[in-house]
Amino acid sequence: MDLRERINAAVKEAMKAHESERLGTLRLINAAIKDRDIAARGEGGDSPVSDTVLVELLGKMVRQRQESARMFLEGGRAELADKERAEIRVIEEYLPRQLDEAEIAAAIDAAIAETGAASIRDIGKVMAQLKARFAGQMDFGAAGALLRARLA
Repeated sequence: MDLRERINAAVKEAMKAHESERLGTLRLINAAIKDRDIAARGEGGDSPVSDTVLVELLGKMVRQRQESARMFLEGGRAELADKERAEIRVIEEYLPRQLDEAEIAAAIDAAIAETGAASIRDIGKVMAQLKARFAGQMDFGAAGALLRARLA
């Protein structure tokens, strides 16, 4: 079952179970997917976007909500931050398992060895390989910092 089918099945289940908060988040996901499909059609693509693109989209949605939750907490609005965190939990159900720090370090070491990276100028090559292999499974901001430290 592809990602779209899983999300649509979850929408139906949430409707039957009267889970309004979960249903709202799932509908937000579906709306974002449809927006992405429309944007892809405008770029000349006829078929719906791939699961890889959808995983990137979901990752972006999680990052947006993490930032919103952080800002709500800074503003003293804990109830809104909790709502954002609840949405994050629902979205993360459809993302691949995130790598932990040790797995990220091992992946970086392997990518450095495979690309033959020796200096800070080779970051682009290594990051391209990591993104191709671990899309949706790794925080590339944190990985970039770790990669810089390794190549410095």
